[in-house]
Amino acid sequence: MKITSGQVAVITGGASGIGFGLAEALAARGVHLVLADVREGALEPAADALRAIGAEVATVLTDVSDRASVGELANRTLELFGRVDLVCNNAGLICQGAPLWEQDMQTWDRMIAVKIMGVIHGVQAFAPILIKQGTGHFLNTASSGGLAPLPNRTPYTATMHAVVGLTETLDIELRAAAPALGATVLCPGLVDTALGQNSATLGAIKLPAGAEGAMRSIAAASGGILTPLGVAEAAIAAVEQDRVHVAPGHDVLARARARVEALLSDLELSGQVIETR
Repeated sequence: MKITSGQVAVITGGASGIGFGLAEALAARGVHLVLADVREGALEPAADALRAIGAEVATVLTDVSDRASVGELANRTLELFGRVDLVCNNAGLICQGAPLWEQDMQTWDRMIAVKIMGVIHGVQAFAPILIKQGTGHFLNTASSGGLAPLPNRTPYTATMHAVVGLTETLDIELRAAAPALGATVLCPGLVDTALGQNSATLGAIKLPAGAEGAMRSIAAASGGILTPLGVAEAAIAAVEQDRVHVAPGHDVLARARARVEALLSDLELSGQVIETR
């Protein structure tokens, strides 16, 4: 889908991080924005920063884990702009680092509610609008953790893998409904955002003092950290090229390739097994 001036984009988790990077990149292209976030105090400062660069921005306080809240986001978007062209299901959290058997059920419930059900709610609320229009695109944010194992972050990894599979299937379903529809999943490596601090503020994790700064310093030294705007530009390029996957970042391709090669090797060996009576 070509991104053009005058289109309308909805971005959940839009007040910071990758969401705000997407907003900046789309604003530069003349796209009207609907920023959605669960953090009320972060929405208006983000919108004001975008308006300062000439963007037309509306804000809607939204909890993506709540189906009714996302439905209201869709309704408000239509009330304000009469259409929607790009839906960025971007809101997310991270989880505490621990082996699977030490992760508590509250963590699983929270990650599933925000990262899986949040995307599902976004699709269910906006897909009928896009299908009626006959044009439009979903951009679902996952992570490189959705392409390869990420030890000690199993709730995060599992939900990101789910978003990847969901998006791959959604793209097929949308194109069957109308050829000008589609879906892309964004799987970046480490991005310079405040996701850890935001997750801590929302009660999802306990973040030791200085932990995010230390992680960024290590990543930057290895050349492996991405900017939100850089990730956004890569994502928009993938949407415009109608690609289903986009995975910017240091070492992401190598990790994904290693997983796929191991998978294919296992499947090949499985196919060599002959069952006999």
